[in-house]
Amino acid sequence: MLSRLFAPKAKVSAHCDLPCGVYDPAQARIEAESVKAVQEKMAGNDDPHFQARATVIKEQRAELAKHHVSVLWSDYFKPPHFEKYPELHQLVNDTLKALSAAKASTDPATGQKALDYIAQIDKIFWETKKA
Repeated sequence: MLSRLFAPKAKVSAHCDLPCGVYDPAQARIEAESVKAVQEKMAGNDDPHFQARATVIKEQRAELAKHHVSVLWSDYFKPPHFEKYPELHQLVNDTLKALSAAKASTDPATGQKALDYIAQIDKIFWETKKA
């Protein structure tokens, strides 16, 4: 009797785990921008305490950016997206690798490379939102 009382009344489905609108590559971009900004600040400050704190922050931000890219790949993008954009798997992989490189580096060029990849994902993401 309780099972009938609490049984769902309507069947719903969605192409993502939550209604659309909760995903946005901007989250990854903001974190990657922080990585690059920290890298730039590190170049101008030789204080070892500053360097240590900056390294921790840079690595945390890079991990957050990687998380946001991974979530897009696993939760937002679906088979029709990968069919239309066959380069997407490699692009995501390249982006994650670039973020790992930026995490390990103080060179702002590595942060910029990650941002460039994220911009490509962003372009595809917004094209999929139009469809």
